[in-house]
Amino acid sequence: MIPLRDHNPSSRVPFVTYGLIAANIAVFLAYWPLFADLPQLYAFYQDWALIPAKVSHGQGVHGYITSMFLHGGWMHLLGNMLFLWIYGDNIEDELGPVRFALFYGACGLAAAAAQVAAEPASRVPMVGASGAIAGVMGAYLLMFPRARVDILIIFIFFFRIVPVPAWIVLGLWFALQLFGGLGTPAGGGGVAYWAHAGGFVAGVVLALPMWLRRGGVGGWRRSGGHPPHPPARYGRSSIPVVRRRRLGERQAGRQAQATPVERSTIPLVRRRRR
Repeated sequence: MIPLRDHNPSSRVPFVTYGLIAANIAVFLAYWPLFADLPQLYAFYQDWALIPAKVSHGQGVHGYITSMFLHGGWMHLLGNMLFLWIYGDNIEDELGPVRFALFYGACGLAAAAAQVAAEPASRVPMVGASGAIAGVMGAYLLMFPRARVDILIIFIFFFRIVPVPAWIVLGLWFALQLFGGLGTPAGGGGVAYWAHAGGFVAGVVLALPMWLRRGGVGGWRRSGGHPPHPPARYGRSSIPVVRRRRLGERQAGRQAQATPVERSTIPLVRRRRR
């Protein structure tokens, strides 16, 4: 299940979101040649990633900041940037560029602190912008729980784009982080689940004032949890979109697909009431 886009247009150009995406890509390209020499790459991460065991002893504190712009590979980078592109513009639209930049940084710091608190003795380097982006996702869930998000579902050779409410997409993602964190042994490598969960919770908490200004629960009731503007509409895609259809539409679709012959040449038999 891969989120592709939302139907929640922003009213201004999200310069900070685009700038963060550009900065993450530029930093990755700067040290990408090191992937051909794993010892050098490991040494680079030792210097610039966040290592909880070092931070616990007062060393490598700069990793709280630098780790937010490092990634472990192309898929790691592109996945994070996709999530930031989908959800970042709307939160930047609500907060404004300066406050959004501060919000993003605060969520990233909270995410790193959560990972250090969960595994203070771990010597596994932590890299990635996903903790800060998780905060953006938490704020998005609070502000726009019913915004539609297009999800690409891939199952072997079957693929569909399905519009799903944001609360399902983001709520499921957060639940997976909690289960992953509880099920992963302390000090193990892989995904920094507690950083994701910590960043997400920080995003929800920091977005509370913005949500309350919108009316809180009352605002949800008035808007039904939808964004306070018409949803974005996209042109036809080469990937089929699954949508709900009324019974009459379904019957008409079956009749249209029954034969390529003109409908007027097919005798129509109707049931008559007795």
